[in-house]
Amino acid sequence: MPDTSPVAVILAAGKSTRMKSETPKVLHQVCGKPMVEHVIDAARKAGVTKCILIIGHKAEQVRAALEHHEDVEFALQSEQKGTGHAVMMAEELLREHTGPVLVLAGDTPLLQAESLQDLLEDQKENRAACVVGTAVTENNAGLGRIVRDENGKFLKIVEQKDANETELAIQEINTGCFAFNGPDLFASLKELRPENAQAEYYLTDCAEILLGQGKTVLAAERLNIQEAMGVNTQEQLAEVEKVMKERLLANS
Repeated sequence: MPDTSPVAVILAAGKSTRMKSETPKVLHQVCGKPMVEHVIDAARKAGVTKCILIIGHKAEQVRAALEHHEDVEFALQSEQKGTGHAVMMAEELLREHTGPVLVLAGDTPLLQAESLQDLLEDQKENRAACVVGTAVTENNAGLGRIVRDENGKFLKIVEQKDANETELAIQEINTGCFAFNGPDLFASLKELRPENAQAEYYLTDCAEILLGQGKTVLAAERLNIQEAMGVNTQEQLAEVEKVMKERLLANS
C-alpha cells in the first residue's frame, strides 16, 4: 500500500567550518540536546511519521548519535552539491510514498510544530505541489528572496548571489522550510540544473519548475524569522540557545 502520511526530509550533511569545531554542526547542543533533535521534535509534533536525515560530513558520528530514534532513517550524501542534490538522496527511501514531504534544515532548532502544521495544511487544502514557508525581515542579507507578481502570486525564489537590485530589496524571505507533494517533489528534482553562481542543484528551483508545469505552488508566510535562524557560528549558537531558554521560561 502506498504511504500517504506526512514525512520529513531533514538536511544534516553540511560541514561545520564556521563553527570552528570538530563536532558535526547538527550535533551541537541547544538546551541540552543536539540542535537537529529539536527539528525532529517539531516535525513529530506536526504529525510527521518518519524523518529521513540526509547525512554527509562525519556521517557515522551523526548516525550514531541519532539512530536510537525508531522513526529516523538515514540517507548518505557523499558529495555536497547543493540542497536539491541532498533531497535526491532520499528518493530510494520514499519510493512508495505518495503523501506530503516536509523538507527542513537540520540547523534550525527554533522551528515550531505549529508552523509546520500550517504548511502541511496549506499543501493539503490547496492540493499544492509545493508550499514555500516564508518569513518577513529587514535583516535579509544572504537569504533567498520571494518574488511575487503584481497580484501577489508566487513567481520564484532568488538567491542573494543571483538577485538584481530590485530583488535584493525584498523583505519576504525563504525560510528553507517546504511542504511538497511527494511525487511532484521527486519529479521536479529530476529537472534541476546547476545553472547558478554556485553551480549547485538548488532545491528552491523545484518551486519554479513545478509552477512552469502548471502545478499549484504557494509561498505562505507561516514562520517568524527566529524559526528560520540557521546556526553557522558559535555566536549564532549562543543566540539560538538564548531564544530557546526564553521560550522555555515563557511556557513553564
